[in-house]
Amino acid sequence: MIRINLLPHREEKRRMRRQQFYALSGLIALLAGVTWVFGYSVIDRYIKAQEEQNIFLKKEIVSLDKEIDEIKHLKEQTDSLLSRKRIIESLQADRTETVHLFNELARQVPEGVYLKTLKQTGQKISLTGYAQSNSRISTLMRNLEGSPLLERPDLIEIKAVTVNNRRISEFSMNVLIARQNKADAAMPKASPTPGKNRQP
Repeated sequence: MIRINLLPHREEKRRMRRQQFYALSGLIALLAGVTWVFGYSVIDRYIKAQEEQNIFLKKEIVSLDKEIDEIKHLKEQTDSLLSRKRIIESLQADRTETVHLFNELARQVPEGVYLKTLKQTGQKISLTGYAQSNSRISTLMRNLEGSPLLERPDLIEIKAVTVNNRRISEFSMNVLIARQNKADAAMPKASPTPGKNRQP
């Protein structure tokens, strides 16, 4: 016996396919939404973590900038203190140098020589004075040459003059102050006594 299906089976298949399509589309849409939400949350966490790290780095940079400014300020203060220290040391050296200079001149000027003026310009000392004879001036120059504080005596002028009805020699000369370290190294040594350098 032949059976004839009079039901609209094609329409039923179309309806079932349509339902499957809608269900699959909904599932895909749901899966895409879940994926998007998950991806967005992951990216958002990364962004927030990076922003927190950036904020931390900015704070550290600000802190380091303050420390750098403090270091610069301390360096300026150190340079200023060192400059003052050098000035004080220079003044102290000049003060002791003057004392050593007068002390050394008192040792090295032989008997019969009288200093009239003394002028210092930097390391150069200009001397003028009187001597009983030219040989006394030669003795003075030898004493100055052998001095630990003075060096390179240079006679500028010598002439005969009359003072209080006495004929004596008037002279002018330049002498240099030796370097401080050289003078300090030689200063503890016993200087020759004036009597040894004097001539009758």
